[in-house]
Order: sequence, then structure tokens, then C-alpha cells
Amino acid sequence: METTATILHADLDAFYASVEQLLDPSLRGKPIAVGGGVVLAASYEARAFGVRGGMPGRKARELCPQLIFVGGNFSHYQRLGDAAIKVLDDFTPVVERISIDEAFADVAGCTHLFGQPQEIATAIRRRVRAELGLPISIGVARTKHLAKIASQVAKPDGLVVVDPGTELAFLHDLPVGLMWGVGPATRARLAEIGVETIGQLARTHSGALTRLLGPAAGEKLAALSWNRDPRKLETKRRAHSAGAQSALGQKPAVAQVIVPTLLHLADRVASRLRAKARPGRTVTVRVRFADLSAVTRSITLDQPISATTMLAEIAGDLVRGVLADHPGEKTISLLAISVSHLWESAELQLDLPLGLADEKRRPGSSQGLARFGADRAIDKIRERFGKQAVGYGTVALEAARSVPDEFRELAEKEL
Repeated sequence: METTATILHADLDAFYASVEQLLDPSLRGKPIAVGGGVVLAASYEARAFGVRGGMPGRKARELCPQLIFVGGNFSHYQRLGDAAIKVLDDFTPVVERISIDEAFADVAGCTHLFGQPQEIATAIRRRVRAELGLPISIGVARTKHLAKIASQVAKPDGLVVVDPGTELAFLHDLPVGLMWGVGPATRARLAEIGVETIGQLARTHSGALTRLLGPAAGEKLAALSWNRDPRKLETKRRAHSAGAQSALGQKPAVAQVIVPTLLHLADRVASRLRAKARPGRTVTVRVRFADLSAVTRSITLDQPISATTMLAEIAGDLVRGVLADHPGEKTISLLAISVSHLWESAELQLDLPLGLADEKRRPGSSQGLARFGADRAIDKIRERFGKQAVGYGTVALEAARSVPDEFRELAEKEL
């Protein structure tokens, strides 16, 4: 670990909402939400009423009757997000972008040009505000994890520098929900054993964490609670998986809801895999119930796949398995599909026509090849006439449209 704090985590504040307020000055200082049926993003004025991203629009209006909904200017999001990252690039080549509106930067090699890390962070914030008109918060620390936490503490529109001698004192008083990888479900589990701060997590016996969260998650969070994070910045980072999810609100766990939603998600995921020629072997689904508890299931296949209907059917089997194991759950609020163990250039093993029950799910079978051929034909039509020109049945095209695909694409990492 470096002896000085040189890692910056820069995060544009309430990015989508801030862009809307920039484009329409009459919205400044008012509670606004991007979206409609589902809140895609909320301004800080809206968050003060409890409005959050992913919340159904109806609930958001109940919490904040004066809430203003805007549709979303996706081309401006991309343009301004790229411009903000370009400001970081002007100071150091060691930049790892992790989303459209946030990135890490290591400034250890450029302090002789631009001053100390705090001065560099101040200059970046000043330039983003002056050139783009957007607020940005920055955390500075010795590790990626601590820098990201510091930027969250700095919000909105602030700067927090964590000096090496103050790291644990700073970290241990903070809530565990600020840690990377601690979502609502993990936070609730930790609360059950009386762990609400990072310091309490650090003092929890490793065996208790392993039993509660599993070996991998338990060990990872224990290390991070002591600021042990050896990860370096990856300047040419590529995604190791492709995924998509759909927030459903409160829908019955029936085939009429599940099948078209999974087909829509599989279409989004598989088309990305085909575009980069990176099929994958492991299919994972996530099912979230009405109480926000979630179950994840996965299967690793003999051969990598990137066919849409093949992926949808495999995901369907996994989801049905989840529901069979939880017969008391009759309502679902989210479905997600991801494909991992991606192959750079898979050699397809052809299958003999043996009449096996799962032949249509085997990439090398005649049915599997036909499915892939149909997918490639759809890909070519979309490349020429747009994504809405053709799809996998009208029910799939109409499913899960509360979140525009343009918004989802902004969050997708490069495969």
C-alpha cells in the first residue's frame, strides 16, 4: 500500500437529475425525478422526501406530491459524463472508469506537475463546475475502497481527504451501508447480529461473518473493514460478465409475467454477447420478492452460449426452481439475468443428432445453430433499421418498458 493518499474517486452528484437541472434552469432547487413508471434518478431535493432510484413512480409521488418528472436526455448524459472523465484524463493517464458518472484516478505520478492530491482534486472539481456546470464529489485515500467511501461522505458537492494516520478512525464510525458490496439485504443480515457500523464489523469474529454471509463475502468485508484493499487501478477494464435486470414493482409470480420479462432481459444480454463475440458458460438469475429479499441461482454449461431464446429458457428453469423452493412467495419485484465465464473466441463443438431432450439448448446442435442464425439475422436488421424494428414476439417487446433501454445502456460496461 502507498504511504500517501493518491487515489481519487470522483463521482458526479445526482448525475442524471443534475443534468436535467442544468438543461432546464427552472428545475433548479426543485424536487425532480428522471423517469415515470419507475424513478431512474432523483435530485437531492427529491431525496430529502425519501424518493430513491428504482422506486415506483406512484410511491415517489406519495412521498413528494410536488415531485416533477422529466423524461431523460440520454445523449446529454453520455456527452457530459464523457466530458467529466476527460477532465481526469488531463491530470493523469491512470484513470479507471467504473460507470458513466464515476471513476478512479491515481495521481501519484503527476504531483510534481499539478501539486498535492488535494490540490489536484480541488482543481478537478473547479473545472467540472466551470466547464460543465455540474457538481462533483471527490474522495482521496490510499485504497480504492476508502476513496469511494470518502466520496460518498463528501456528497453533495464536496471533497474529503483521508490521511493515512486517520484511516481507521474515519472508517470505523461510518455505517456499513457505505461499504462497497453491502446492499439492503446484506445490511439487514448484519443488523440482525448487531452490526451497524464498519467498526462493529471489523470487531466481529470471522467465523460469524462466514456463517452469515458465506466465506467469500465474509472474508472480503472483514478485510475492507480494516482498509485492506490491494486492488490497483485497471485502466483498460473490461467486463467479465453481462447482465440485465428489470424492476417490476409488485407483480404476481406467474408465467405471464416471468416469461416475457426473461425473454426481454435475455435479448438485451445475448445481443451484447454476440456483438462482441463473447459467449458465456455460466447463467445466473436473481429473483427479488415483495419484501425485497432476493435469491440467486446459477448453472454452468458445457459450452458457452449467446443465443437469446436459449438463454431465456435456461433462465426460466432457474427462476422456476427458485419459486418451487419458496412456495410462500407469490409476488416478485425484480428479475435479473447475467452471463459470466465469457470466452474470447469459443470453438464450437458440433453435436450429433441423437434426439436428446435438450438439443435445442445445445449451441452445436442443428437446432442450436438455427437459433443462433435467427439471432444474427435479427442483429443485422437492428443494425440497419434500429432496435425496435424487430424482436422476439410482441409480448417481449412490450415487457418491462418502464425503464428505457437508453438508460440501461449507459450503465453497461464494455465487454
